[in-house]
Amino acid sequence: MIDNKVDKLDILTKMTEGKYEAFLYDCDGTLADNMQLHKDAYVKVAANHGIDLDPDLIDELAGWPTVKMAEEINRRYSADLEPVSFAKEKSATYVAEFIDKTTPIDFVVEHLKSHVGKVKIAVVSGGSRSTVKKTLTILGLLPFIEVLVCSGETPNGKPYADPFLKAAELLNVAPEKCVVFEDGVPGVQAAIAAGMDWIRVDEI
Repeated sequence: MIDNKVDKLDILTKMTEGKYEAFLYDCDGTLADNMQLHKDAYVKVAANHGIDLDPDLIDELAGWPTVKMAEEINRRYSADLEPVSFAKEKSATYVAEFIDKTTPIDFVVEHLKSHVGKVKIAVVSGGSRSTVKKTLTILGLLPFIEVLVCSGETPNGKPYADPFLKAAELLNVAPEKCVVFEDGVPGVQAAIAAGMDWIRVDEI
């Protein structure tokens, strides 16, 4: 793995040069350096319900909608969380206490900015639309995003193909002309299911 963000940007640019009509970026952990913040919010809200949550679960299921995460917490911890209520509480806690600490993953953000007007750009996230829009606003990226697909806006979320296929449809670009930027296994699985090329930005 390379440390220099300039070198990483150069590698990412060369990997995507001239091949694609649309770039589909995940948000959390791909554009935004905020996964620890999400972990902290999950752990805090779970503790409110008497659950000592292992934060590694968030890495394992990166990209899952919060409602699905709550269902998985119930399964693994024999808990009885109400998933929709838990998701709302986690989102509110994250926005109130953590989101303002969000920082960019510089080389991915610069990659997006450098391709504005050259390719179509979407953000496809397992987060709620309100939270993702606030994150993109903090990063200064919201005006550049042509399509946003978020949690609950397709029949299935990642690792299913639905969110990426919805973005491609809204952009009017064939799936094989799209490339997905991700940082987690569920997102990669979704990209493969959608018939799209993918890049794990956290492995550059």
